[in-house]
Amino acid sequence: MSMAVLWLACAAQFMVVLDVSVVNVALPSIQSALGFDPVGLQWVVGGYALVFAGFLLLGGRLADLYGRRRVFLWGLALFSASSLVGGLATTPGVLIAMRAVQGLGAAVLAPATLTILTTSFPEGEGRTRALAVWTAVSSAGGAAGNLIGGVLTESLSWRWILLINVPIGAVAAVTALRLLPADAARATRRRLDAAGAALATVGVTAVVHGVTQSRTHGWSGTSTLAALGVGAVALSAFSVVETRYAPAPLLPPGLMRLRAVRTGNVVMLLAGACFIPMWYFLSLYMQDVLHYGALATGVGFLPHTVAGIAGARLAPAVMRHTGARALIALSALLSAAGFAWQSQIGADSGYLSGLLGPALVMSTGMGLLITPLTATVTSGIDPRDAGAASGLMNAARQIGGAVGLAALVALAADSSRHVFLALAGICATVAVLAATLPPPTRDRK
Repeated sequence: MSMAVLWLACAAQFMVVLDVSVVNVALPSIQSALGFDPVGLQWVVGGYALVFAGFLLLGGRLADLYGRRRVFLWGLALFSASSLVGGLATTPGVLIAMRAVQGLGAAVLAPATLTILTTSFPEGEGRTRALAVWTAVSSAGGAAGNLIGGVLTESLSWRWILLINVPIGAVAAVTALRLLPADAARATRRRLDAAGAALATVGVTAVVHGVTQSRTHGWSGTSTLAALGVGAVALSAFSVVETRYAPAPLLPPGLMRLRAVRTGNVVMLLAGACFIPMWYFLSLYMQDVLHYGALATGVGFLPHTVAGIAGARLAPAVMRHTGARALIALSALLSAAGFAWQSQIGADSGYLSGLLGPALVMSTGMGLLITPLTATVTSGIDPRDAGAASGLMNAARQIGGAVGLAALVALAADSSRHVFLALAGICATVAVLAATLPPPTRDRK
């Protein structure tokens, strides 16, 4: 039964991560079909990522307050329904809106998958192996999205990159009803911190919007400063609400006193700022510079998929010999080397000389990194706060990706080489911060 639950959680996580990247290779087709301008097109990716990131804290807490099976099913329903409407959209506004609602469904669903996993497997070797499978599936979802998106876009239509979620979601819901135990009735009698969730979402969205505005208006522009100011105020208010007024805080105070949770989520934020934007820039490079079609671009990402899965599956064995901190540092340095290599790419680079080698290096590093980092951040957590911890970890990764994408889009206006050098620098910072993390089994108080 535990293995069946693991694969259910992995299938749902695959769907969530898939939809971060599945639209990348379809962006030119979407732009042509619906008449997007270049700035608006970014929000097909960014709108999902932003709402996903902003509401992950709430989504994680929902699983603690209302029950894991119930919240898992809510997330599936919302995600599948918005995929249906988005796949039928005829205007840019409707598509962006439905991508945002998809992000909300994903924010409910993703923490539930990790919470189900961490509460089904006791801490130790068994949980580490389960996390490695979950990480491998997540890596596969991110990279396979490009291949699946390419196949669906070229053989059917870009619309099927969203419509395909409907039957998958239905099968997952039926399976969840059969496998997951019913939730205790007491889980529905606690109040929800909706104000905290709203403030977190407004704050994150405003900060990313401000970074995006800097591309056209500069860092001293009125719109840039206004957005950043709104973000700072909202996030400050969120801190006050969480520490003083929230009846059931999205971030329980005891959770944030754990050193590994604080430092580990900073590391996860930086990792997200590296790995999520990577798909966006490489997809555009393959299509705009190498003139690949959607399917060829998806196939071009296969080495990233294979290397990421291999790294994730190797992680538990390597971790037994090196420990979590050393593996986090080594894998971050490996990714940094891959990004530095990728920065040498140019208009005259072919696939073999410009993409394949860096892909194997940086994706292997990515696969090796996430398992020990997840094990470190989620071990030693009170089961009553497992959802909040899962939501925080997922939020850190997605916020990092959204802010990183917005900042790097501005940097890419000068040179794509600068983007990959910046990513290499962020990975090097992750390696340094790994030294401050405690081992997963240590008391973190």
